[in-house]
Amino acid sequence: MIQVIHRAIDILEYVSNDPERPKALGDIAGDLNLNLSTCANIVKTLLNRAYLEKSEGQKGYLPGRKLIDLSGETVYQQELIEAADEEMLKLANLLKESVLLAVLNGNKRIVLHQHVYNNMVQATTEPEKLAYDSSSGRLIISLKKDDFIAKYILKYGLPPANVWSDATTRKKMLMAIDKIREQGYSVFVCTDQIIGVAAPIFKNDVCIAAISLYIPSFRIDEAQKEKIIKETINTAKAISDKLKK
Repeated sequence: MIQVIHRAIDILEYVSNDPERPKALGDIAGDLNLNLSTCANIVKTLLNRAYLEKSEGQKGYLPGRKLIDLSGETVYQQELIEAADEEMLKLANLLKESVLLAVLNGNKRIVLHQHVYNNMVQATTEPEKLAYDSSSGRLIISLKKDDFIAKYILKYGLPPANVWSDATTRKKMLMAIDKIREQGYSVFVCTDQIIGVAAPIFKNDVCIAAISLYIPSFRIDEAQKEKIIKETINTAKAISDKLKK
């Protein structure tokens, strides 16, 4: 057995176990019972090979690009789609509206899968859209940990007023995020009178995706809106439960 390989794998597994929280070098060495100097040398190699990356603005290490690539993004997405497909179809038929499955990728909200319900007037959305400019993108960002959000704002900036008027300063954005967290869902009224509703999908207690609907506002009143929110949340929960199995 080559001990250094085992130690490198142990470090990668340790960092990946809670991928949004930077791991300090001392914590890695202490929790894995490694000599600090040995641990530092292995971490340096993993950094050079892009299997780890330094956390921006904080001391610690996060999974790097190469490690994320090896984690099987395609397999993960297929598992998510398979868990969501039947529940999405039920929701589309129940509400008689189109239903989308979306994930966060950088500063974009990406539609992975959808069930289209044919209405005479149909609200549509782009397959890729600025995350700040979508109900599902705002929701997934809001349900991430505080250090992720800080890093996200540092990297992509704050939303402009014409995209998210309630979040144009750091203070206002954190207040908007707190509201979404408290609700457990996101509602977004677009300027063209389209309402977006999104509910979170969790795996291992981490929000990894969202179910969302985009509906012309003339088609719903307050009672219908509450029903849509309730059923969307129930559908997202059912998908989350499937991902536990």
